[in-house]
Order: sequence, then structure tokens, then C-alpha cells
Amino acid sequence: MKVLQAGQNIALDGGVSRFQVHAAVPLTVSALVVATDLRVKTAADVLVPERPTGQGVQIDAAATAVVVTLAEVRADAQAVLLTASAPGVPGVVTARLSENDTPVAEFVITPQAGETALICFELYRRGTGWRLRALGQGYAGGIAELLRAHGAQDYVTAVPPAAATTTVVGGMDTSASAPPAPTEGSPLEVGHGLERLWMIFEDAARSAAALESARDYAAQRLDQELSAAVSDPATRNTPAADAARTAAQGRYDELTATAENSHQRDSAQLQRELAEADAVLPAALASWNSPAWDHPAAPADGIRLGELYALDRSALRIPYCVPVPLNRPLWVDTESSAAVAPVIGALLARLLRAAPGRRTIVDIIDLTGAFTGFTGMLAPVLAGPPINDHADISPRLQQLVDAAELAEMAYNSGQGVPPAEHRILLAADFPHGYQSADAQRLAALLARGDLIGLSTVIVGTAETDSHDNMVATLSRACRHLPTIAGTPLFDPWTNNAWQLDLDMLPHEPEQQARILRAS
Repeated sequence: MKVLQAGQNIALDGGVSRFQVHAAVPLTVSALVVATDLRVKTAADVLVPERPTGQGVQIDAAATAVVVTLAEVRADAQAVLLTASAPGVPGVVTARLSENDTPVAEFVITPQAGETALICFELYRRGTGWRLRALGQGYAGGIAELLRAHGAQDYVTAVPPAAATTTVVGGMDTSASAPPAPTEGSPLEVGHGLERLWMIFEDAARSAAALESARDYAAQRLDQELSAAVSDPATRNTPAADAARTAAQGRYDELTATAENSHQRDSAQLQRELAEADAVLPAALASWNSPAWDHPAAPADGIRLGELYALDRSALRIPYCVPVPLNRPLWVDTESSAAVAPVIGALLARLLRAAPGRRTIVDIIDLTGAFTGFTGMLAPVLAGPPINDHADISPRLQQLVDAAELAEMAYNSGQGVPPAEHRILLAADFPHGYQSADAQRLAALLARGDLIGLSTVIVGTAETDSHDNMVATLSRACRHLPTIAGTPLFDPWTNNAWQLDLDMLPHEPEQQARILRAS
């Protein structure tokens, strides 16, 4: 049996899968049969103890189990979501899946933000087969919020009012207001776009790893066979040795060609999936060419930062996305704020588009005036004029710290409520011109900023090795975005290297104005 981490997946044989959960408190299991938009179609897709039997899916309430006969699941279903819920926070939840009575996977989930309902596993189609993915996606609003997020609220009675949700995607946490049910013309993947894009990224990473493994094996085998062909001095220069070398090279070429063809096939399939997704994703996650930028903003659970690629493997480019509000500050590594102004403009446009249902307030520290080209278009959402005097930095940061501390006091007293606003802090030119206490204020916002819905973007040289311990600690806690070509990023599943092209605000003034003002 394999122990999975959030985001990991394994292949299934396609037989009968049995899902069970264990915790210190009694749990209720359920299942949702969903389409590619991760939403149910009819009441028959919602399996709960009160309605335990569906096409290929059955609830065994006595055993706290869900039994899925994969071959019998309706043909147009993309996935089966396996869930567990409790009246209160259940503590550590251990989810297990067996296939044909053989244990195949275990996944341990520890709710950390009041989640009372969890999507533990996803059984999903991949080509003609099925795979299992460990999700750990949690909902503080309980099973009612989970059902609502997947369009199932109308098929279960006594659904309580909406509450905040907390989602875990690939081991990353994000808090956001519950998304409304899609209306005609709105993106179908609202609230799930980040998860879907990370799934595609993971599939791309594993395909890349298989290619690299096959290349390494072919190279090692070629080396061994060439060495054997010349190991005997008596036959080293004979036609037999030449034939052996030719045969070895042929086997190498065949192995690498097979691996590369398989990878190209995978990449083409993923490219099709990305094109389909781009047509329905909310603007914050979509490309600049997406029709979403011409429509009213729809809520998103993440923002797109750029595209990952590896030209030595294929032409595939994968969107690199992170949750919003930013659960880790973004640190744009640069010695010149002006040089990355188009990157910062793109980040702000996407952050502003991510939460249209909430008021967005932006604080900008811009000591060098690097962003004056677009800050005027953001005037309606600015908390005040961009700060260009270092003496004004500390008071502005302290205002945010005070707000976060008040929210923490309310939370600790049981009076906490989900943030009504989305706050964005852009701290450029860091740490030059900032006081030493300002790093402490930024660190405090790192710890408590989620309580006021804060997303922080820092712009400056990387300070991981700074002699100032607080600055170094803050730098290490951020998600760094390299701006120097050739700086690799490594995926979390296979540790393969990728290059990152950061998104930049389009050059055309009219398009810039449309994107920023519409945000």
C-alpha cells in the first residue's frame, strides 16, 4: 500500500474500489460523480447515506465506506469525488482505498483551518483508464459548502447557509468566499480552476520524468553495450565489433524515440486540455487572449503567474498558478523595480480580478516611481497615494498590522468572520529605504495577513543570505519568482527543472487600460 501526499496520484486497475476513513470522531462518507467542470449533473450523481445507490457507486453506511465499480460509472463522468464529513472538526483523518479487496493507498489529512468536510480522494479518468489522486480539499462550511461548490446543493435537503471555505491544493492552503453557482456564460470551473491546472501540471511533470528516466536508461545501456563491444582487444576492430556498436546505437535510438513519442503524445493531450480550460477559466487564471477578459469578472481560487516550459523535452507550456489570497507572499527577484514593471502590472491585474465579489484595496510602496505608468489606472482601488517617501512606509505597514491583530483577537475570542475585503500590498524596492522594524511588520503580516484577506507582493533583490536575520527569514518564507533567464524552478512531484516565463502586462496601451480598469 502506497502512502500518498496531497496532489500525488497512482494508476488503478479499473476494478472495484472501496474508500474508507478513520478519525477520532464518527465520520459520514459520501460521493459525487462529476463532469469535467467538477459539477454534478443530476440528483443521481449525489451519493449520501439517505440516497446510497447510484450508477457504479454505492454507500455502505454501516462500514463507513464508498464502493465504486469503475466500469459501471456513467460514461460521460470525468471523476468520482470521495468525501468525509463530521459535525465538528474531525482532527486527523486517515483515508484509505482498496482495489479488489487489496489495499492500494493511504492518505493522512490534518484539517488546520476549521474544515469539517473533506474531499479525500478523486477517482478520475485518464484516457481509457482510471487514476486515484489524493486531494485533501477541505471546507470550513462543512458538507453543505462542499455540495454547493459542486452544484449539488439542490439535491440534498436541509443545506445550511453558506460559509467560508478553505481549500488545499497540492499541499497549499487558500481561504476564499464560497463561489456562486455558475450562470449561463460564466466560467464553469469557478472555484476549481487552480486545482484543475495543477492536475495538468502534475501530469506534465510525471510525463517529463518518464521521458528523462527512459533517456537515462537508454544512455546507460548504450554505454554498457559499447564498452562490451570494445572490451576484447582481439575483436575490437573487427566487423563483429562494428556490428555490435551499430546494433547498440540502433537500440538506443529506438528506446529514445519510443520515449519521446510517448511524451509528445502526452504533451499534445495536455495542450488540448489547456486550450479547453482556457476558454472557461476565470480571467485571473486565463491567458490574456481568453474571452474571460472581455466578460464581467468571475471569482477565482488562484492567479496565473506565467508559463513553465522545458524546450529539451517538448514545446508544451504549462500555466504556473498559485492560490489567492496569497498564502505565501510573492517575492519578485530583481535589482530594478522598473525592469519588472510589466510583471507587477500583470500580477496586480490578476489579483484584482480574483475576488470581484469583495471590495479590493491596494497599498503600493514605490520609492523609485517604477510603477507610475499604470498606478493612475488603479486609483479607484488604492488605499492612498503610492508611497514614494521612505518615512511613510512604517505608518502604512503598521496600519495593516493593526488590522491583522484586531482580526486575530476576534478570531481567538470566537468572534472571527471571513475577511470582507481583499487587501493587496505591493512593497517594492525592498529592503532599501525600509527600516529594520519594517521587516518585522512584514513578517507579522505573513503570519496574520490571511485574517484580513491580504495578498503581499515584495519586489527586490533576493535576501535569503542577508546578514539581517529577520530580512533573511522573511525572504525564505516567500515564494520567489526569478526574473533572470535560465534560472530553473523544480516541480514538487518529480523535481525536474522547468524554465519560467513570467506573465507581463500587454504592451498596447488600450489593452493595458482595458485589463487594469476592468479589474
